[in-house]
Amino acid sequence: MRALLSVSDKTGIVEFAKGLVEAGFELVSTGGTKAALQAAGLAPIAIEEVTGFPEMLDDRVKTLHPKIHGGLLARRDLASHTQALVDHEITPIDLVCVNLYPFKETITQSDVTEEAAIEHIDIGGPSMLRSAAKNFAAVTVVVDPADYPVVLAELKTSASTSLTLRKKLAAKVFRQTAAYDALIADYLTQSVTSEPTEKLTLTYDLKQTLRYGENSHQQAAFYQTALPVAYSLANAQQLHGKELSYNNLKDADAALRIIREFTEPTVVALKHMNPCGIGSGRDIYEAYQFAYEADPVSIFGGIVVANRTLDVKTAEALHHLFLEIVIAPDFEPAAFEILAAKKNLRLLTLDFSQAEQASQAEVVSVLGGVLVQEQDRALETSDTWQVVTKRQPTKAELTALEFAWKTVKHVKSNAIVVANEHQTLGVGAGQMNRVGSVKLALDQAADKMDGAVLASDAFFPMDDSVEYAAQHGIKAIVQPGGSIKDQASIEMADRYGVTMLFTGTRHFRH
Repeated sequence: MRALLSVSDKTGIVEFAKGLVEAGFELVSTGGTKAALQAAGLAPIAIEEVTGFPEMLDDRVKTLHPKIHGGLLARRDLASHTQALVDHEITPIDLVCVNLYPFKETITQSDVTEEAAIEHIDIGGPSMLRSAAKNFAAVTVVVDPADYPVVLAELKTSASTSLTLRKKLAAKVFRQTAAYDALIADYLTQSVTSEPTEKLTLTYDLKQTLRYGENSHQQAAFYQTALPVAYSLANAQQLHGKELSYNNLKDADAALRIIREFTEPTVVALKHMNPCGIGSGRDIYEAYQFAYEADPVSIFGGIVVANRTLDVKTAEALHHLFLEIVIAPDFEPAAFEILAAKKNLRLLTLDFSQAEQASQAEVVSVLGGVLVQEQDRALETSDTWQVVTKRQPTKAELTALEFAWKTVKHVKSNAIVVANEHQTLGVGAGQMNRVGSVKLALDQAADKMDGAVLASDAFFPMDDSVEYAAQHGIKAIVQPGGSIKDQASIEMADRYGVTMLFTGTRHFRH
């Protein structure tokens, strides 16, 4: 029996090779792998002894040869194939162990050049893997060092590998090569176009198998992007608490998207994908107080994210609540001890300084396909907004409107946010008509209307929302504009002395 070994990752290869020799294999190897095996006292056959050609073109060509691929692809059950091997003096190859040039590791280096990236595109490795995997009926193919012990165990007990194992390993090979090619395709595509292409190649790595999905009868798993995103849950460090669930991950991701809108000390309290309270203050404790006071009922069982180190005072306040997750850039040691006293509370840290780099495309599944879009990262300030009413906004109103506008883009449509300069006061989310969301937000804010303003994620199709808001104490409104009935809303605002601003940008979130 013959085994061909050619690996970039030398982890465990010597022990694996020794096990193969004990199982009766002769070894064929290339370059660095051959040197590592020889240094361990093994005597592999050099690849050029098999092919009759030297490794050439700076190692670009060494295994692309009929004496390699013939030995891999020949069907042992076909007389014509076995005769061809005899005629052309080709020895069958029964096992292939290959892992690929570190393309991913190369392109994630900050100073990588395109030339270096191209040189780390493996050609011979995927070719051998695919040939061996195609012929799994006879050939064992190993691409992952984690599988070395499994293969050796079967060889030790049965003197050969089972068809079941060979097929399983072959499937793994095609997953690996597909992911490898997807990374290469994405790297090259990004260098030439930002437009949608005729094929979408995505690849993800398993981060975590989840206990269940949205509900207990649904299977689920968490996959992270092949190229790590620093500001993401996949890159967060869980310091304490039980395993994150599917719903935890969805909610925490929504909270991270919201809080990156704010640079001042801010706390976001979130429940079921919508913020129930957002507060900004002079320090993180004051920000938390504002977030809590915004909705002290809905925060129960929710998620809290702070964009500053969590201090003892804030931890003591949080300790009195039932929460699912607390996320912060860091925890003061004593603050951590206070919160870690809750056995199941999940405590996570994350590098908030990388928030602006987290702008990869959003991919959402639909039946039969996926939808892909840019993230809604439009940066807007009141400097670009248009005052469309007779009354001009005050400075305080403009500050409050900007706060509300940062928030409303992250609330499920139809979305309405009532806020002041430093906290949300009422949130209306996910209603089938806009005035319904207005009523919900104002009902929640009813006893906190001092300095309150209102933001709408999309235009008002009729003037009823403006009238209802004005009748309930709102003096300033921000919305995108663009309705054929904008003038009716403007006139209604003027009737009540309300200032209204158009941003020109809609922020639906479905």
